[in-house]
Amino acid sequence: MAQALDTFKAADPSAGPVTPAERVARRKALLNWIAVHTLGVAAALFFVLPFVFLFLTSLMSDQQALTRDLWPHPFEWSNYRRVFDTPGFLTWWKNTLLYAGLGTVLTIVSSLPVAYALAKFRFRGRHLSLMLVISMMMLPPQVVVIPMYLFWAKQLDMSGTLWPLIIPMAFGDAFSIFLLRQFLLTIPNEYLDAAKVDGCGELRTLLKVVVPMARPGIAAVALFQFFYAWNDYFGPQIYASENPAAWTLSYGLESFKGAHHTDWNLTMAATALVMAPVILVFFFAQKAFVEGVTLTGVKG
Repeated sequence: MAQALDTFKAADPSAGPVTPAERVARRKALLNWIAVHTLGVAAALFFVLPFVFLFLTSLMSDQQALTRDLWPHPFEWSNYRRVFDTPGFLTWWKNTLLYAGLGTVLTIVSSLPVAYALAKFRFRGRHLSLMLVISMMMLPPQVVVIPMYLFWAKQLDMSGTLWPLIIPMAFGDAFSIFLLRQFLLTIPNEYLDAAKVDGCGELRTLLKVVVPMARPGIAAVALFQFFYAWNDYFGPQIYASENPAAWTLSYGLESFKGAHHTDWNLTMAATALVMAPVILVFFFAQKAFVEGVTLTGVKG
């Protein structure tokens, strides 16, 4: 905006009158600025208006929801209390926090050493190992769901719980390994060599040197994993559907919508409560997230 205003300022009177060419250039700069910002505002409204509609509908009464009224009168804040009072809703919250939080920690702890080895170690079969990791990224989870379910449900008797979804995260995730490996490639080897000269082993070098320098990449991977676990519907449907006490918010929301299919204000309120933590986490961590994703592809 400041640059545009500087362009449109009148010329210094001592420099003489404005020429037609300068007037045309200023008019083009003004039109270009208006066009760019108009498109930006239109794109922002395109993404924001659905959330505004959801939030306003969640504050309407049963009779006003999904009518021609676009503004609640009065604001029914009690809708959110009614959602929280729904049997099982707080349990779904606890289960989702356990699944997303513990799963994210296990994924980072298990994937980071593997990514560090693939990025900084030189050993026979390193490229083959990387190709195996990439090939695992291309394998849809639905392909192995039947043997995995038979293993966890029949052999280990863990059906009706979230542990079949959480425990595998302790053994690494292909996407997280690949993303961290790409980020660790951007860390100069001189820092690692200096740490080893000071007497640090590989583990201490990883913890004292690599982890502090890789915080943006780790934050990006953590957010990806947290969002995946928070929004996961397929996994809880397979393993936890038979036990309502193990449902997550994504799966419980489907049950809530079925029970309140005519109460759209309550459905919108429940949806807003499910979405709010993800939006807040991304809002406060977006700088680290964008930096981590941007630097990941710098070096191959």
